[in-house]
Amino acid sequence: MSDYVTVKDKASGELTEKRSRFIGDLFPVSSVEEALAIVASVKKEHHDARHSAWAFSLPSGECRSSDDGEPAGTAGAPILDVITRSGLSGVLIVVTRYFGGILLGTGGLVRAYSGAASLAAEKAVRVNMAQGTMCSLCCTYGQYGRVSTLITDRGRLMSASYGEKAEVSFWLPDGAESGFEKELADLTGGTVSFEMHEKACIEN
Repeated sequence: MSDYVTVKDKASGELTEKRSRFIGDLFPVSSVEEALAIVASVKKEHHDARHSAWAFSLPSGECRSSDDGEPAGTAGAPILDVITRSGLSGVLIVVTRYFGGILLGTGGLVRAYSGAASLAAEKAVRVNMAQGTMCSLCCTYGQYGRVSTLITDRGRLMSASYGEKAEVSFWLPDGAESGFEKELADLTGGTVSFEMHEKACIEN
Protein backbone atom coordinates (compact mmCIF):
# COMPACT_ATOMS: atom_id res chain seq x y z
CA MET A 1 0.00 0.00 0.00
CA SER A 2 1.43 3.39 -0.98
CA ASP A 3 0.61 7.02 -0.26
CA TYR A 4 -2.67 8.17 -1.75
CA VAL A 5 -5.04 11.12 -2.23
CA THR A 6 -8.46 11.06 -0.59
CA VAL A 7 -11.04 13.66 0.50
CA LYS A 8 -11.49 15.49 3.78
CA ASP A 9 -15.28 15.44 4.08
CA LYS A 10 -18.47 14.65 2.23
CA ALA A 11 -19.07 16.57 -1.00
CA SER A 12 -22.15 16.70 -3.22
CA GLY A 13 -23.17 17.69 -6.72
CA GLU A 14 -26.48 17.54 -8.56
CA LEU A 15 -27.76 17.73 -12.12
CA THR A 16 -31.06 17.29 -13.94
CA GLU A 17 -31.35 15.33 -17.18
CA LYS A 18 -34.74 15.16 -18.92
CA ARG A 19 -36.54 15.77 -15.63
CA SER A 20 -34.58 13.05 -13.78
CA ARG A 21 -32.63 14.32 -10.78
CA PHE A 22 -29.17 12.86 -10.22
CA ILE A 23 -27.63 13.60 -6.79
CA GLY A 24 -23.96 12.70 -6.38
CA ASP A 25 -22.61 12.27 -2.85
CA LEU A 26 -18.93 11.56 -2.23
CA PHE A 27 -17.62 10.25 1.09
CA PRO A 28 -14.19 9.37 2.51
CA VAL A 29 -14.11 5.66 3.43
CA SER A 30 -11.47 3.32 4.81
CA SER A 31 -13.10 -0.11 4.53
CA VAL A 32 -15.65 -2.17 2.60
CA GLU A 33 -17.87 -2.32 5.67
CA GLU A 34 -17.87 1.46 6.09
CA ALA A 35 -18.66 2.00 2.40
CA LEU A 36 -21.58 -0.45 2.39
CA ALA A 37 -22.98 1.05 5.60
CA ILE A 38 -22.96 4.51 3.99
CA VAL A 39 -24.67 3.13 0.86
CA ALA A 40 -27.42 1.69 3.08
CA SER A 41 -27.76 5.03 4.89
CA VAL A 42 -28.05 6.99 1.63
CA LYS A 43 -30.68 4.56 0.32
CA LYS A 44 -32.64 4.99 3.55
CA GLU A 45 -32.40 8.78 3.29
CA HIS A 46 -33.60 8.67 -0.34
CA HIS A 47 -36.07 5.81 0.12
CA ASP A 48 -38.41 7.29 -2.48
CA ALA A 49 -35.73 7.48 -5.21
CA ARG A 50 -35.68 5.03 -8.12
CA HIS A 51 -31.97 4.12 -7.99
CA SER A 52 -28.88 4.72 -5.85
CA ALA A 53 -25.93 3.50 -7.90
CA TRP A 54 -22.50 3.55 -6.30
CA ALA A 55 -18.81 2.77 -6.55
CA PHE A 56 -15.84 2.89 -4.20
CA SER A 57 -12.08 2.53 -4.36
CA LEU A 58 -9.93 1.73 -1.32
CA PRO A 59 -6.20 2.39 -0.73
CA SER A 60 -5.69 -1.39 -0.74
CA GLY A 61 -6.69 -1.40 -4.41
CA GLU A 62 -10.08 -3.02 -3.83
CA CYS A 63 -12.87 -1.53 -5.95
CA ARG A 64 -16.57 -2.32 -6.19
CA SER A 65 -19.55 -0.83 -8.02
CA SER A 66 -23.29 -1.37 -8.40
CA ASP A 67 -25.81 -0.26 -11.04
CA ASP A 68 -28.62 -0.69 -8.47
CA GLY A 69 -31.15 -1.77 -11.07
CA GLU A 70 -30.07 0.44 -13.95
CA PRO A 71 -29.03 -1.34 -17.19
CA ALA A 72 -25.71 -3.12 -16.72
CA GLY A 73 -22.69 -0.84 -17.09
CA THR A 74 -24.63 2.43 -17.23
CA ALA A 75 -24.23 3.62 -13.63
CA GLY A 76 -21.76 1.88 -11.31
CA ALA A 77 -18.95 1.53 -13.84
CA PRO A 78 -19.14 5.19 -14.98
CA ILE A 79 -19.03 6.30 -11.33
CA LEU A 80 -15.97 4.13 -10.68
CA ASP A 81 -14.36 5.55 -13.81
CA VAL A 82 -14.80 9.07 -12.39
CA ILE A 83 -13.07 7.99 -9.16
CA THR A 84 -10.20 6.43 -11.11
CA ARG A 85 -9.71 9.43 -13.40
CA SER A 86 -9.83 11.84 -10.46
CA GLY A 87 -6.85 10.08 -8.86
CA LEU A 88 -8.75 9.58 -5.61
CA SER A 89 -8.68 6.57 -3.31
CA GLY A 90 -10.44 5.79 -0.06
CA VAL A 91 -13.65 7.27 -1.45
CA LEU A 92 -17.23 6.21 -2.14
CA ILE A 93 -19.59 7.97 -4.55
CA VAL A 94 -23.32 7.30 -4.47
CA VAL A 95 -25.47 8.78 -7.23
CA THR A 96 -29.17 8.81 -6.41
CA ARG A 97 -31.68 9.09 -9.26
CA TYR A 98 -35.19 10.45 -8.95
CA PHE A 99 -36.88 9.31 -12.16
CA GLY A 100 -38.47 12.10 -14.19
CA GLY A 101 -40.64 9.95 -16.43
CA ILE A 102 -38.47 10.09 -19.56
CA LEU A 103 -36.13 7.25 -20.54
CA LEU A 104 -32.56 8.44 -21.13
CA GLY A 105 -31.12 5.51 -23.06
CA THR A 106 -27.77 3.89 -22.37
CA GLY A 107 -25.64 6.86 -23.42
CA GLY A 108 -27.80 9.32 -21.51
CA LEU A 109 -27.55 7.29 -18.32
CA VAL A 110 -23.77 7.01 -18.56
CA ARG A 111 -23.45 10.77 -19.08
CA ALA A 112 -25.82 11.59 -16.22
CA TYR A 113 -24.25 9.26 -13.66
CA SER A 114 -20.74 10.32 -14.70
CA GLY A 115 -21.76 13.96 -14.58
CA ALA A 116 -23.24 13.84 -11.08
CA ALA A 117 -20.24 11.87 -9.79
CA SER A 118 -17.83 14.35 -11.41
CA LEU A 119 -19.61 17.33 -9.84
CA ALA A 120 -19.21 15.78 -6.38
CA ALA A 121 -15.54 14.94 -7.02
CA GLU A 122 -14.83 18.49 -8.23
CA LYS A 123 -16.27 20.00 -5.04
CA ALA A 124 -14.33 17.72 -2.69
CA VAL A 125 -11.45 19.04 -0.60
CA ARG A 126 -8.50 16.74 -1.32
CA VAL A 127 -5.95 15.58 1.22
CA ASN A 128 -2.69 13.68 0.73
CA MET A 129 -2.38 10.66 2.99
CA ALA A 130 0.94 9.06 3.91
CA GLN A 131 1.41 5.45 5.01
CA GLY A 132 3.50 4.73 8.07
CA THR A 133 3.76 3.19 11.53
CA MET A 134 2.89 4.47 14.99
CA CYS A 135 5.85 4.23 17.37
CA SER A 136 6.77 5.08 20.94
CA LEU A 137 9.85 5.60 23.13
CA CYS A 138 10.94 6.78 26.56
CA CYS A 139 13.88 9.10 27.14
CA THR A 140 15.34 11.34 29.82
CA TYR A 141 14.55 15.03 29.84
CA GLY A 142 18.17 15.71 28.95
CA GLN A 143 17.70 13.68 25.78
CA TYR A 144 14.22 14.90 24.95
CA GLY A 145 15.16 18.03 22.99
CA ARG A 146 17.44 16.19 20.58
CA VAL A 147 15.12 13.18 20.29
CA SER A 148 12.04 15.30 19.57
CA THR A 149 13.96 17.22 16.90
CA LEU A 150 14.94 13.92 15.25
CA ILE A 151 11.31 12.76 15.36
CA THR A 152 9.98 15.93 13.74
CA ASP A 153 12.72 15.78 11.10
CA ARG A 154 11.95 12.16 10.17
CA GLY A 155 8.26 11.78 11.00
CA ARG A 156 5.50 13.32 13.10
CA LEU A 157 5.40 13.84 16.87
CA MET A 158 1.90 12.81 17.96
CA SER A 159 1.91 13.21 21.74
CA ALA A 160 4.14 13.30 24.81
CA SER A 161 3.57 12.71 28.50
CA TYR A 162 5.92 13.70 31.27
CA GLY A 163 6.54 11.55 34.32
CA GLU A 164 9.82 10.19 35.58
CA LYS A 165 10.84 10.18 31.91
CA ALA A 166 9.37 11.66 28.74
CA GLU A 167 7.11 9.14 26.99
CA VAL A 168 6.69 10.01 23.35
CA SER A 169 4.24 8.73 20.73
CA PHE A 170 5.18 9.42 17.13
CA TRP A 171 4.64 8.36 13.52
CA LEU A 172 7.27 7.35 10.96
CA PRO A 173 6.66 7.05 7.20
CA ASP A 174 7.14 3.67 5.58
CA GLY A 175 10.81 2.99 4.90
CA ALA A 176 12.13 5.41 7.53
CA GLU A 177 12.31 2.96 10.44
CA SER A 178 15.82 1.56 9.98
CA GLY A 179 17.41 4.95 9.32
CA PHE A 180 15.62 6.42 12.34
CA GLU A 181 16.84 3.54 14.54
CA LYS A 182 20.46 4.20 13.60
CA GLU A 183 20.18 7.97 14.09
CA LEU A 184 18.47 7.49 17.44
CA ALA A 185 21.24 5.14 18.59
CA ASP A 186 23.93 7.60 17.48
CA LEU A 187 22.14 10.48 19.18
CA THR A 188 21.62 8.76 22.53
CA GLY A 189 24.64 6.46 22.66
CA GLY A 190 22.38 3.46 22.26
CA THR A 191 20.54 4.16 25.53
CA VAL A 192 17.14 4.79 23.90
CA SER A 193 15.22 2.36 21.69
CA PHE A 194 11.77 2.65 20.18
CA GLU A 195 8.82 0.30 19.66
CA MET A 196 6.77 0.01 16.50
CA HIS A 197 3.02 -0.49 16.83
CA GLU A 198 0.11 -0.43 14.38
CA LYS A 199 0.25 0.78 10.78
CA ALA A 200 -1.41 4.16 10.31
CA CYS A 201 -2.19 6.66 7.57
CA ILE A 202 -2.00 10.35 8.41
CA GLU A 203 -2.65 13.54 6.51
CA ASN A 204 0.58 14.61 4.86
